[in-house]
Amino acid sequence: MKDGPNIVGIAALIGDHARAEILTALMAGQALTATELAEVAGVTKQTVSAHLAKLLDAQLLAVQSQGRHRYFRLAHRDVGQLLEGLMGVAYRIGAVRVRSSPREPALRKARVCYDHLAGELGVLVFDSLEQRRFLRTGSEGLELTPQGKEFCVDFGIDVEALVRQRRPLCRACLDWSMRRDHLAGAVGAAVLHRCLELGWAQRAKRSRVVTFSTVGESALRERFSLPRK
Repeated sequence: MKDGPNIVGIAALIGDHARAEILTALMAGQALTATELAEVAGVTKQTVSAHLAKLLDAQLLAVQSQGRHRYFRLAHRDVGQLLEGLMGVAYRIGAVRVRSSPREPALRKARVCYDHLAGELGVLVFDSLEQRRFLRTGSEGLELTPQGKEFCVDFGIDVEALVRQRRPLCRACLDWSMRRDHLAGAVGAAVLHRCLELGWAQRAKRSRVVTFSTVGESALRERFSLPRK
């Protein structure tokens, strides 16, 4: 008996080299033009248009027109979750690139996973929240404890506003480089936003890298009781 949705079509779309590069580039959570994605994928504008059409048809991508330009992004955060999971499997079985990007060490330390903090620092934040009993596993999955809500509010996060969003408040996301969980969901996104808002870190242009300043990383480690470097 054949049960569940058919994954063959989605797997085939993602399995193409150029389309995989397009999807990976959009994991940064930023919308990009067809020209920018053609450069990332190493294909012509005509070829990238065909790839984008297939990804749009499969609802893996969404597009928004602004003036003369069309901007492409991942259609939903579950697409980012799928890609992060595939990266974790690829890393575990040794399917690494022959030539690593110069940004590779920085990606491992801190990066965007669609809209939340991933990498070493993201995993350390998750571990700290669990160890301090700010997170727990409830009947509906991962949730903030009352102490966790208080911690978030003190950090400048409007938890009540997050509760009203149509997404999970907290979710564990398996980190491909650390092979342990980092924090996703509305709270995970809010933590990253707050780090950027406070000036502790900044997003690298056209990259998933999140760069913390020396002062910013020290502040993060102090606020979340992370181990000192």
